[in-house]
Amino acid sequence: MKILFWVTTGFLFLMQGLMPIFTYKMPDSQAAMAHLGYPVYFGLMLALFKLAGGLALIVPQVPGKIKEWAYAGFGLDFIAAIYSMIAVDGVVPTAFFPIIAFVVLTASYISYQKVYAAN
Repeated sequence: MKILFWVTTGFLFLMQGLMPIFTYKMPDSQAAMAHLGYPVYFGLMLALFKLAGGLALIVPQVPGKIKEWAYAGFGLDFIAAIYSMIAVDGVVPTAFFPIIAFVVLTASYISYQKVYAAN
């Protein structure tokens, strides 16, 4: 269970915590945000929140309540991403990426609860 936690949480940290910080200014990222109807400044704000949430999940010393908020924030982010993509483009293959991320988030959360909730 501990291996599942660290693999899924590490993946979330890399894909949701670090990658947005490095890509939010790229033209493709800004075009994707604009396509979904979000303002330019939203990309940086989202990237900073994702970095904070990723750090909260990956750093063992962060209190459990903060981790719970990070899990909730990522869950809302993924649900909003799914909704935004489907609302703008309909059911398209790219709408499945946030669904996959939500499944990984769920696996991380369940394994976190099993490994660390007893402590």
